[in-house]
Amino acid sequence: MSDVKIGDLDVSRETFERLELFSALISKWNPVINLVSKSTISDLWNRHIVDSTQFYQRNLTPKVWLDIGSGGGLPGVVLAAILTEKSPETEIRFIESDMRKSTFLRTALREMGLQGTVITDRIEAVTPQQSDVVSARALADLTTLFDLSSRHLVDGGLCLFAKGKTWPAEVGAAQKSWRFDCDPIKSITDPEAAILRIGGIVRV
Repeated sequence: MSDVKIGDLDVSRETFERLELFSALISKWNPVINLVSKSTISDLWNRHIVDSTQFYQRNLTPKVWLDIGSGGGLPGVVLAAILTEKSPETEIRFIESDMRKSTFLRTALREMGLQGTVITDRIEAVTPQQSDVVSARALADLTTLFDLSSRHLVDGGLCLFAKGKTWPAEVGAAQKSWRFDCDPIKSITDPEAAILRIGGIVRV
């Protein structure tokens, strides 16, 4: 069976169908929990699903991938679907402090036939997760993200953070407190946005 293209990524028909199911679950739950902005629900696939696929990096096969502030599972659940196909040895974990959103995450993973560990707690209160990759989307400014994520990374680990048009200013502000390497990957869904691939993170 031929692959299906989502954004710039080729996935199997099974993965595509899982992501279609996830989109339907978000639409079903959103009126009750407000997983995504109501103004974006009509363009849910492009604004959220396709946008989240950009976090997947073809040259990464991490042992542990940690998604922080997971909310409605964007990008975490999307990544779980992709990694099940592309890197099945990767364990994906989610940290989400809101109990209702954590319930949604567990429900989505179960109904989509995916594995993943959902931790319901504040990011700074969770035992360090020894993650090879940490991801976050629409969570906090870059300096705060470093504060939250650095303790959960293994030495040499990477962060992948989605940022809007202000990302250059956020990088500049973060450099006052942190030393790091940053590779901005231009977003395919918003020409002013980027996925920041960040490594070598050390507090100044």
